[in-house]
Amino acid sequence: MSTTSLLSGSSVPRGLPWYVRSAARTWTCAPPPADVRDFHAGLPGYAPTALTELPSLASELEVGRVFVKDESSRLGLPAFKALGASWAIHRILERRTADDDPVLLITATDGNHGRAVARMARLFGQRAQVFVPRGVHPAAVTAIEHEGADVVLVPGPYDEAVRRAAGAARRGSDSVLVQDTAWTGYERIPGWIVEGYSTLFAEIDEQLGALDAEAPGLVVVPAGVGSLAQAAVAHYRGRRNGAAPAALMSVEPETAACVLASLGRREPVSVPTGATTMAGLNCGTVSSLAWPFLREGLDAAVAVTDADSAGAARDLAAAGVSSGPCGAASLAGARAALTGDGADVRRAALGVGPASVLVLLSTEGTAANPHAEERLGG
Repeated sequence: MSTTSLLSGSSVPRGLPWYVRSAARTWTCAPPPADVRDFHAGLPGYAPTALTELPSLASELEVGRVFVKDESSRLGLPAFKALGASWAIHRILERRTADDDPVLLITATDGNHGRAVARMARLFGQRAQVFVPRGVHPAAVTAIEHEGADVVLVPGPYDEAVRRAAGAARRGSDSVLVQDTAWTGYERIPGWIVEGYSTLFAEIDEQLGALDAEAPGLVVVPAGVGSLAQAAVAHYRGRRNGAAPAALMSVEPETAACVLASLGRREPVSVPTGATTMAGLNCGTVSSLAWPFLREGLDAAVAVTDADSAGAARDLAAAGVSSGPCGAASLAGARAALTGDGADVRRAALGVGPASVLVLLSTEGTAANPHAEERLGG
């Protein structure tokens, strides 16, 4: 029988919201499509991003080896989002004929996804319109505009920007919404975006093998609406190679922990969001497409503060890894779960021991998040 817990009391560090489900590693699902990696390999500028080993973190976290998947330079952009945007736009365009007019690709974004859609629209000869909520740094808005997109500023939170983008797409006969969150009636394109992220995990498998490392015992993933975490679940719960299943843990800002709240309730819930430097994770509603995967396939979830993320980003920078607040959330979450009061219980729940291999997904570089450059002084 599975067990769940949502704790914030004396058994964990004060204020640490934590969820664990013991049965997650027994759940399986269909693996992602096999042809996504070949598609990405054919794009201009494709190369696997670095998987960097950091022995100092292995010592700190009392595990065997720690690797950071560094997404600070992916297809010419400073975040992993280009993987999902490129595959989804490819699938959209392959369904059109040569006689069709160029399509207007519409999306909402906290920064990285919108820039990726704009870049890929330009690469494929299409137009883009990007809705940006309040709180996104002006430099991030400028970066999207420099990709050739029409930017619409929304005086509300991310969820409002998504609603505005969806409305605009419905009104245009040649408009298509390319959103990385799903809801009832809008799941096909978000599903393609999630499929696109599978290349990241295929690279990790190959890189760990080349480094003579065991399969990961724990993979830590930053979560906004949960799409990247869904891709992690699909990869590691869809494996058929006999490897021991990895524990999977999501990390969110305490001010926008919709995945954690939903897991605790065992049903999707929306949460109010506040200001956070982890702008790309500042989401109040879980993707409907991701939710079944997260509910069944995530072992754990934790929420961290901006200060936790900033400290992790500084430490990663000192070790040579450029990581913005969203990317550094993985290290902050690993520290919260594996150290401090109650760590023995949490480590046991995750199956993490002194020989375990950890993979932390650093989903953006500092160039993707101007707040990070200001905070880190870079």
